[in-house]
Amino acid sequence: MQEIGTVISLNENPSSSEFWFVINSEDGMPIRRGQFVQLQTEEGLLISRVAEIIKTNRYFNRAESVREYERSGKPLLDVFPVDRWEYLVAQTIPLGIYDDGEQKRVSFPPSPGEKVYKVDEKILPKFFGFDENSGIDIGQVEFHDIEAKLNITKLFQKHLAILAMSGAGKSYLASVLIEEILDRSDSLGKPCIILIDPHGEYLRFAKDEKYISSTKVYNQKNISIAAHHLSPYQIGELVPQMTAVQRRELVPVIQKLREKQRSYDLEDLIEAVEKSEIKPNTKYPLLSWLSDLNSTGLFSNSDSPDIGELAKSGQISIFDLSDFVHLKARQIILTYFGRKLFEARRMNRIPPYIFFVEEAHQFAPEGEEENKALSKYLIEQVAREGRKFYASLVLISQRPIRLSTTALSQCNTHIILRVANPYDIKHIGESAEGITSDFLEMIPGLKVGEALIVGEAVNYPLLVKIKNRKSKYSEKTASLENALQDFKEKKKLESKDLDTFL
Repeated sequence: MQEIGTVISLNENPSSSEFWFVINSEDGMPIRRGQFVQLQTEEGLLISRVAEIIKTNRYFNRAESVREYERSGKPLLDVFPVDRWEYLVAQTIPLGIYDDGEQKRVSFPPSPGEKVYKVDEKILPKFFGFDENSGIDIGQVEFHDIEAKLNITKLFQKHLAILAMSGAGKSYLASVLIEEILDRSDSLGKPCIILIDPHGEYLRFAKDEKYISSTKVYNQKNISIAAHHLSPYQIGELVPQMTAVQRRELVPVIQKLREKQRSYDLEDLIEAVEKSEIKPNTKYPLLSWLSDLNSTGLFSNSDSPDIGELAKSGQISIFDLSDFVHLKARQIILTYFGRKLFEARRMNRIPPYIFFVEEAHQFAPEGEEENKALSKYLIEQVAREGRKFYASLVLISQRPIRLSTTALSQCNTHIILRVANPYDIKHIGESAEGITSDFLEMIPGLKVGEALIVGEAVNYPLLVKIKNRKSKYSEKTASLENALQDFKEKKKLESKDLDTFL
């Protein structure tokens, strides 16, 4: 075990929540910010995290003395043994007491003079609560040669939030999680994966030889909603402006239409409302809203995809919404199929599923836009109740402050990549359970692929380097240079074809 320092008395510490140790730097740099250390205390083996490292030198403590020596032409470096008095001190956060596999809360501080050692890496997997046999491997613990294998129940059952600015690796991390689920042994069981993909970033799974057989893609060509399946309540969910009176007036109209014809589309329903005896001040707004729904082109006389086809164990079903220009159409799709999935899961007609929602702030916004988002209520309901029925949410967002507080607060695990906006960082600090101030300070400086994990999935906050994904590169995430070259080549081919034709 390598000794790296000694606990010192500095101001009011050591305490049970913080202590400092002077670093033995004879062997270079033995420790880094974010690394874990251990020491023996009266309570047992204390595992701690280095929160900050500072460098100090008593010869440079007094600014006026330094200035005078520099002015005199005799720098301190030439007069005093300055280099011998430079030292490093580490601010350290006690995490817990580890005793033969059991963990205890820290309730007593270490003593000044105690020796600090590099952590025994064999302890860390159990200390953090990793599932070494069947966990979801998302990467490596930063500064330690340990795979971060997260228990699938702890990670997903109480919902997960992936938060990061654009380009920081949200979709990359989500792809790694999806690969781990699809590659999971059949003997361990595999959930269904349903993914809302606004930009077509996940189509790589449908083009990869390893995952193509377990991937289904639904887009503008094959997504439709059966109008005759819609109850007045469901129509009201798609038209939040609809009043209780208008929903009530729709009941006999729909009943009569169903008696007349088994299958019908929205145009048939609009015609039936026009011919009904509903009062004009109720009828005309109703007709306007139904016509607005019909203009999306989503409604027909059949459902596609069928829920049984959509939700299969070990399958990822991708709703590619990149061809849907209007946000309202995207929200209708999420609301309708999300509702059917949740109700089917409550009745135990489909396997447990994990519902990934990219750009979640568009579907469950906070603030001024909340009343306009058709899908917000559904997402919040699944966030509140889904864990009871093994219907899990993964909310992925680049603007946490714009994401529904109700939905975000129900995500018991947060994986946070780089975020630069101070309002988003403040919001994360208020909503992420267990995150500490030193971790909040780290967030803007995270490199692409570095992530903080806090919450239910780990016993203590953790910095992880996300591993490489296996699925193929996607044209949707190409670099600007590649996009320019592709466009140039395309124009050359078009010009050549035109010359040949002429």
